[in-house]
Amino acid sequence: MKVSSFKRGINMDSRKHATEGKAMEYVPKLKQVVIPVNQHFGAPNKVLVEVGDKVKRGQRITEGMAPGPMTVPVHASICGTVKKIENITLSNNIEGLCVIIEADGEEDEMFMPPLDPFTCSKEESLQRIRDAGIVGMGGAGFPTHVKLSPPPNKTIDTIIVNFSECECYLTNDEAIMSLNLESFFKGLAIVMKLLGVDKGIIGLGTNKLRLVPMLEDEIKRGNYPGDIQIGICGVLYPQGGEKMLIKTLIDREVPSGGLPMDIGCLVINVSTLVAITEAFTLGKPLIDRNLTVSGAACKTPKNIMAPIGSSLADFLDGFMEVDFQQLKKIVFGGPMMGVAVPSLDVPIQKNTSGILLLTEEELVFGEESPCIRCCRCLHYCAMFLSPTMMNSALEADDFDDAVNFGLLDCMECGACTYMCPARIKLTQRFKVGKQRLRNLQASKVKPKED
Repeated sequence: MKVSSFKRGINMDSRKHATEGKAMEYVPKLKQVVIPVNQHFGAPNKVLVEVGDKVKRGQRITEGMAPGPMTVPVHASICGTVKKIENITLSNNIEGLCVIIEADGEEDEMFMPPLDPFTCSKEESLQRIRDAGIVGMGGAGFPTHVKLSPPPNKTIDTIIVNFSECECYLTNDEAIMSLNLESFFKGLAIVMKLLGVDKGIIGLGTNKLRLVPMLEDEIKRGNYPGDIQIGICGVLYPQGGEKMLIKTLIDREVPSGGLPMDIGCLVINVSTLVAITEAFTLGKPLIDRNLTVSGAACKTPKNIMAPIGSSLADFLDGFMEVDFQQLKKIVFGGPMMGVAVPSLDVPIQKNTSGILLLTEEELVFGEESPCIRCCRCLHYCAMFLSPTMMNSALEADDFDDAVNFGLLDCMECGACTYMCPARIKLTQRFKVGKQRLRNLQASKVKPKED
């Protein structure tokens, strides 16, 4: 099969061997969960329950504060009693309101009635996806029903499935697909039918070639509508970025400041497709999360399925083992784009793809030194930006120059920081620079006079 790739990017040790090929394991019953009220990119939610209320697994416990498309409800992931509603430090290191539910040992479920996705209307399909609380599970947490509702002037002709898993350590997408292969393909068929698209491409790296026969057999056996193909990508980082995947598989470029729908594409994650299928066939909301727990300080690396709101600290009694003497950093997500958190008590959310327990040997230390203009950051930037010039502009508080050099097009993949011999925290500075720019723009917006 033809292998395609994008220009630039970096080769690195994938470090997936500890969990690669391992089946998904379900965590034991929990004593409590801490469920964040807001787990999506968009407008905030309000809490629908009160302390002392009894809730069932799958029951809606939050809803949008105001009507609008950019809200996604959150549901109880276990049966129990609401013990507290308070602020807790979340995986973004910011305190957020959470509903704390203490388990009562019951197994009652409050799912929605099943709905046939191939006979219901488009509006009913989008409403079901929204009611199930489904967001992009690749990390961004963007509401899926909004993503599947492009404007009338944007015609989608190709659905691309992101199965590259380019981040080191993570193998959760492979595990969920192997466990729910039919559900994955049915989810893809649902999305293709919803958008009226005949072409779907499953993009995976050369490190997953062993899975190709399994995928091809299911395509033939399932007799799914439309043309579903398998696209093979080279193993480069950040191959899993939407723009990289599109360029690699169909040779189209997303314009600066644009979205995949501007060039007729939609990119969706493997786990999101499985969640969509379950929302229709089982009426199940997004209340469980598949993720990889790995890193050298993890004695029992696994791919696990855990209720949303649980934490790694809940699994340490016989299910997971951690070498606390060697543990130096806890990362939610992958090592390149993930976020370091203060403890194992941080709750798992809808967009948590992995938890890494890293030792000193797995980390890069060193004081920053002045930029030597080696231009490695330019050479390895998959977006063809100028990180060194962006950094200089931000240091001078020249936001116009920073934007001209590509600040807003930066996907924050971390490749420039990884390759910098001066150990300059470029990606961190670009994240902060974007926030400073947003704050500056907001301060210039004057309120309308009555």
